[in-house]
Amino acid sequence: MIKPELLAPAGNMEKLKIAIHYGADAVYMGGQAFGLRNMADNFSVEEMAAALDFCHARDIKAYLTINSYPRNEALPQLEQYLAQVAALPFDAYIVADPGVIDAVRQVSPERDLHLSTQANTINWRSARFWQQQGISRINLAREMSLNNIRETVAAVPGLEFEAFVHGALCISYSGRCLISSMLTGRDANQGECTHPCRWSYHLVEESRPGEYFPVMEDENGTFIFNSRDLCLLEHIPALVESGVSSLKIEGRMKGINYVASVLRVYRQALDEYCLDPDGWSCRPEWMEELSKLSHRGYTTGFLFGEPRNVGQEYQSAYIRSHEFVGVVEEVQPDGTALIGVRNRIRTGDLLELIGPGRRAESFNVPVFSIITDKGVPAAAETANPNQRMVMAVPCPTAAGDLLRRENRRAA
Repeated sequence: MIKPELLAPAGNMEKLKIAIHYGADAVYMGGQAFGLRNMADNFSVEEMAAALDFCHARDIKAYLTINSYPRNEALPQLEQYLAQVAALPFDAYIVADPGVIDAVRQVSPERDLHLSTQANTINWRSARFWQQQGISRINLAREMSLNNIRETVAAVPGLEFEAFVHGALCISYSGRCLISSMLTGRDANQGECTHPCRWSYHLVEESRPGEYFPVMEDENGTFIFNSRDLCLLEHIPALVESGVSSLKIEGRMKGINYVASVLRVYRQALDEYCLDPDGWSCRPEWMEELSKLSHRGYTTGFLFGEPRNVGQEYQSAYIRSHEFVGVVEEVQPDGTALIGVRNRIRTGDLLELIGPGRRAESFNVPVFSIITDKGVPAAAETANPNQRMVMAVPCPTAAGDLLRRENRRAA
């Protein structure tokens, strides 16, 4: 058995460090152009250099996304961008467009290339074609079944394959969507998707313009384009046995709570399976952890055939049972924790502390101090977003651990 890489999103430096803290083997990041997540924070060229130093010092691989489909007028800028990043020791570029591949070959001929899911590779002949073009790894289309994945991996030896295991699903074929372009003028295939498939909609009858007919499933409206999120945690054994080289988590625009929470579950599940395949089972607490994240219901997508309506989420938008409230920035010599506050925390709140490789720990917030603008601790009963607080945490913790609370609106 070959243990697959666990590949995590890194939308900025903070998310990259969190991904590594929670067990990623590799991360993928975007620059400030030519990726498909232009509205994420992304990395400047200078930040990329620092990120690569941080990754490689910890034996973590880093991949750069250059997977948009540039038009003719953007090609000179593409060539300038490729020249800017050419000296940076990325382990691979993630690409989709043949023109981009050709440009990379001219500027950085030695660079390993991974083919993005945007290239829609859905059969072994396509995979073999891309192998002949010098592609070293293919991120398979999400529309592939498990049997198709197995057949494709077996049919093209010497080529690595990657499969998405968790995260948002596009309602259009492998992300080739035009809704954002039509409604907002922002092209999804240029990295500017506004995600209109997740908006709430009403119907308008042709002869009654301006008269809106609600199609209500709950008080939030209807979400007729809204796909559930992919979750293949229970099927890690089948994916490992299929021979894929990398299990990929979606989410460069998600927050650090999402990155940490998903990674800590998949890291533990994958490690335990590879250690004892015969004795492995999907623990209920793992799925419980994933259910605490903001999500839109879960589906296995196309892994076992066409999902039809079971993959659609018609009843609600996001499910949010818990909210992220803070990150441990430092454990001080006296054992207290310095916490960066992201949502309001009050004395007496019941919080959960999560860290890599261990169960969540619950505790009530004790008396704490706020760090003032002058750097002086001051006693307080409420800590607001962007403040820093110091408090005793009655369980083991480390920098990078996160604090969450049951959503007050959901309680």
